[in-house]
Amino acid sequence: MTETPPALSAPVCSARGCRATAEWALRWNNPRLHTPQRRKTWLACPEHRPTLGAFLDARGFLREVLPVAPSPTLEA
Repeated sequence: MTETPPALSAPVCSARGCRATAEWALRWNNPRLHTPQRRKTWLACPEHRPTLGAFLDARGFLREVLPVAPSPTLEA
């Protein structure tokens, strides 16, 4: 059985145990550790966007939420 290389797979939600396709990018940083320009990204499916966003926002880490850009390597 062959597996699809990770670079060619659809983006997957960052929620623990979720394998759904991510539709949202939650961009964040921890101001005690990162420079203001630095952004880390968690990916989220529609179901987990609110909970992942609330987790980051409660800590003051959430900076922006953007739709995940389509991958140029995946066929439509």
